[in-house]
Amino acid sequence: MAVLYLSEAKRGAVFQAAFAQELPDLPFHIATAPDPAAVEYMVTWTAPTDLSQWPNLRLIFSVGAGIDQFDLAALPPHVGVVRMQEPGIMRQMQEMAVMSTLALHRDLPVYLDQGRKGVWRARQNRSTADCRVGVMGLGRLGQAVLQALRPFGFRLAGWSRSPKDLAGIDVFTDLDRFLAQTDILICLLPLTRQTRDILNDDLFDLLPRDARLVHLGRGAQLNMQALQRALDRGLASAFLDVTDPEPLPPDHWAWAHPRVIITPHVASQTDAGMGATHVIAGIRADRAGAEIPGLIDRARGY
Repeated sequence: MAVLYLSEAKRGAVFQAAFAQELPDLPFHIATAPDPAAVEYMVTWTAPTDLSQWPNLRLIFSVGAGIDQFDLAALPPHVGVVRMQEPGIMRQMQEMAVMSTLALHRDLPVYLDQGRKGVWRARQNRSTADCRVGVMGLGRLGQAVLQALRPFGFRLAGWSRSPKDLAGIDVFTDLDRFLAQTDILICLLPLTRQTRDILNDDLFDLLPRDARLVHLGRGAQLNMQALQRALDRGLASAFLDVTDPEPLPPDHWAWAHPRVIITPHVASQTDAGMGATHVIAGIRADRAGAEIPGLIDRARGY
């Protein structure tokens, strides 16, 4: 039994030190393993194309919160995939969601554009009590973001394909009704076949005029051309932490748009130490026959 780490070597050294302290009986290898047949656990961002050289592989741990970089259909059915759930990811996502939501609520894109032009012009402030914030995706991150937004007094709602009971949150399974009652839309969906290109012309047409978009999910969920058309038709502004492609070409229209703010996929970054703790907990759970934190449902894709 051994662990094989196939991601950034600097972070791998942090993982290796943590394993030496917490699981000294479990060999931890970076880049290569002397005995591939001993490898039961892999820590990586992307899976190698051919996993046959590790015939006893049981679990693949993603070093990031997402797992859409894996071709799940190509992985052997007996290999489980575990998403990163170290607590720092959730806290950082809460920070980013609060920052971006407040930025759009208080018209920061407009003021930044005015500042570049040397224009001093105040807009009318709106009360948070009159602003409806809706989160698409009510998993751990979506629910955490809603909790972080509570103190500001926004009217909060969420959309999920399956019913959920969240205290103080209006939960919708009807996407059209949800969108019609959303002034600031936050996308935190996982990337699946169903959510790819979901932020499209049809969706933007269902939002109220002067709505705003915060996109913190995955780049491939947003149709960039549809966003441009929506901004032309009345979407007030957009805050994008993810795009398609990543990075955007330097001459892409979105960089220069006066009502778009772009950050380079930095909403959450895995802390190596806490990431190692999460993986160690998962391996301990697996060895004990217990539930593995972050183990995805392969059929659902998340």
